[in-house]
Amino acid sequence: MNEIICPNCNKAFKVDEAGFADILKQVRDHQFEEELLTRLNLAEKEKESAVKLAEANVRNSLQEQLAKKDNELTEIKAQKASELQQLKSKLDNAEVEKKLAVNEATQKVEKERDELANVVKIKDTEKQLLEKSLSEKYSAELKEKDAIIKHKDEEIALRKDMKLKLSTKMVGETLEQHCETEFNKLRATAFQRAYFEKDNDSKTGSKGDFIYRETDEAGNEIISIMFEMKNEGDETATKKRNEDFLKELDKDRTEKKCEYGVLVSLLEADSEYYNSGIVDVSHKYSKMYVVRPQFFIPIITLLRNAAMNSLQYKSELALVRSQNIDITNFEDKLNKFREGFSKNYLSAQSHFQEAIKKIDVSIAAMQKVKEELTTSENQLRLANNKSEDLTIKKLTHGNPTMKAKFDELK
Repeated sequence: MNEIICPNCNKAFKVDEAGFADILKQVRDHQFEEELLTRLNLAEKEKESAVKLAEANVRNSLQEQLAKKDNELTEIKAQKASELQQLKSKLDNAEVEKKLAVNEATQKVEKERDELANVVKIKDTEKQLLEKSLSEKYSAELKEKDAIIKHKDEEIALRKDMKLKLSTKMVGETLEQHCETEFNKLRATAFQRAYFEKDNDSKTGSKGDFIYRETDEAGNEIISIMFEMKNEGDETATKKRNEDFLKELDKDRTEKKCEYGVLVSLLEADSEYYNSGIVDVSHKYSKMYVVRPQFFIPIITLLRNAAMNSLQYKSELALVRSQNIDITNFEDKLNKFREGFSKNYLSAQSHFQEAIKKIDVSIAAMQKVKEELTTSENQLRLANNKSEDLTIKKLTHGNPTMKAKFDELK
């Protein structure tokens, strides 16, 4: 057993080994705790020092970073302020430029507006002057036209009055003068061997207006036409008809030994029948035609060309008659020839009349007229071929008397 003195009361007490070991353990534990506590305290202090140091370090670091950030922020603010100042300066400049551009554009627009206003004003002035000028011009023209119309009305009234005062004979003579003038225009060139004069022979009690005759170089008559001209005043109370004068014309034609009779007429002015062109009235009177004044020359040309194609036949006929040849069978053959020629002639005449109608209706139908005239030419060519084919030899065939006469002539 061991004796242990209490440090608090200084009393001695004995402790066995187990107790001593226990006390020793306690002492050791106490020392350990004290040492541990001391160390803990020390560690705590070190910790606090380390924390404080760390905090100081962090604080310093943060302060440095904050200072750095402050510097950077200051720099950024300065940079931003500079940029803002530049932007503001640019904005100020832009605003100034904008104001200048607006002012310039405004001035330009105002200038253009003023110029346009001046142009409009000038145009208005020109328009007013033009309107005034046109008004004066048209007013003068209207006055002039009114004067012309008045003059024409007076002239028409005068002519109507003159026409009313004209006798029927004088009205007819104006148409005669027209036809004579138209013929004389072509006499020297187209009708050099033609006779065209007024019919002044009234021995039989009546006479026509004009006689047309034409002969060849040998004196053989090619064609002869008796013309009658009929006109009528607009105010004539009793209107005459073309048919009223055909009988007398046929009588004059026969008495004056003319081959054809032609009535040049302005009667029945509204008749489509007589206005169609050359009207053949041979169904009433032989070789008789009625025409308007515009067809006066064409009817002469038509009949003259047809007669020219039969000229050889007429020449041979005149030669045979002058030699007193027996014409018993000769006339039969001539009659057959005449029938063939007449048929061809009437066919040609029909086509030619159709052509004249087409000419009178429309110039645009000239191609049709050409075809009709071509057909007419072919018919006339056939007639001419027949006349050329009519020889003395053929005429004397089967006629001993005529053959003997011709043999004697040879």
